[in-house]
Amino acid sequence: METIESLVSSINGVVWGPLMLVLILGVGLFLSVGLKLMPILKLGEGFKLMVKGTQAKSGEADSGEIPPFQALMTALSATVGTGNIAGVATAIFLGGPGALFWMWITALVGMATKFSEAVLAVNFREVDENGRHVGGPMYYIKNGLGPKWAWLGTLFAIFGGIAAFGIGNTVQANSVADVLEANFNLPAAVTGVVIMVLVGMVLIGGIRRIGRVAAALVPFMAISYLLVGLVVLAINASAIPSAVVMIVEYAFTPIAAQGGFAGAAVWAAIRFGVARGIFSNEAGLGSAPIAHASAQTKSPIRQGMIAMLGTFIDTLIICSITGLVIITSGVWTSGISGAALTSAAFGAALPGMGNYVVAIALAVFAFTTILGWSFYGERCAEYLFGVKAIKPYRLFWILAIPVGALVNLEFIWLLADTLNAMMALPNLIALVLLSPVVFKLTKEYFATHKV
Repeated sequence: METIESLVSSINGVVWGPLMLVLILGVGLFLSVGLKLMPILKLGEGFKLMVKGTQAKSGEADSGEIPPFQALMTALSATVGTGNIAGVATAIFLGGPGALFWMWITALVGMATKFSEAVLAVNFREVDENGRHVGGPMYYIKNGLGPKWAWLGTLFAIFGGIAAFGIGNTVQANSVADVLEANFNLPAAVTGVVIMVLVGMVLIGGIRRIGRVAAALVPFMAISYLLVGLVVLAINASAIPSAVVMIVEYAFTPIAAQGGFAGAAVWAAIRFGVARGIFSNEAGLGSAPIAHASAQTKSPIRQGMIAMLGTFIDTLIICSITGLVIITSGVWTSGISGAALTSAAFGAALPGMGNYVVAIALAVFAFTTILGWSFYGERCAEYLFGVKAIKPYRLFWILAIPVGALVNLEFIWLLADTLNAMMALPNLIALVLLSPVVFKLTKEYFATHKV
């Protein structure tokens, strides 16, 4: 077992190493330039389309399973999770305040990546044996690049189908069990069973029920968390200017050890900022387009503009609030990391309440992540084995939840994190090779439509 762990750890060091981070940022920058910064310049129009997308446009109800807004909320349900609470804290703990700056950069170029993923997902999607619209990297690789590239789509589906059980299931259940036991003395076994039952009730209804639950829960949980975060920042208002200066300064200069903080080089700020940014918003991993392929729309560009908002909301809004709360509170030098650091930051401003806010937010975030990733994994299984694989996959998915809540997941986390990165490789290759399609569709759309 130690040999396997060592091997996986070595692979992890490569797939999440400098080459991967440069590749993800490079592809995002290439797409941003090719799109002439459209995702940033048309951000306002994207939000207008999101508001209008709560229902399918006239004549488009049969072109997908869920309204465009629900597709975005399903994708957000998978991305807004432990990365926004524990991931940001870990990035700051390992890379210093400057890591938050590099998370912002990752999100800015990641908007173009997420836009392109959704455009290709809608443009190259298929209708399966059950009459449902299916899409994502495996389909735009097969249908966009041709049969000779189908093996690349198969690799993505294999990596995604397996990684989902770790990154989107057992690890999430374990996080919820830990935080509820620490704050409310709720036994992990009880937490596991309750989550299993709740997830099972949602999954019975498939993507339509996932979309409805995500559309209700995601906005509520995100807005609630942001409001509490803004209250904390109002309390720490005097420390905000110096925090912003630190974020920018330490993005480009090393930071010395202070308190329980061990110090960090500029490379550490870049590495952990980019890695945690990608982990949080998933731009480039290829997961979100699987949800957007189910949208009731006939316009790949409209859905792409809605999809790019996921990266903006996840990282530039929610992660920024978490990061600023941690830095302005001063506890980032305490030597603690992960969700405990975020909890301490909120607790410093709101004694006796802050830690409970973080615990509840983490529990709800993780629950919706389990729902979103169940759909991603299910679609990967369907691509590999056909619609007959859907029900068995759902059953295994539900049964894995209580197991994740109870067992030590160090190796599972390592394996899932490794496979998660390996999902990105086929997807990034496809994005570059199919970029002319994205550029052409975008140019044609804005030549004939007034957004």
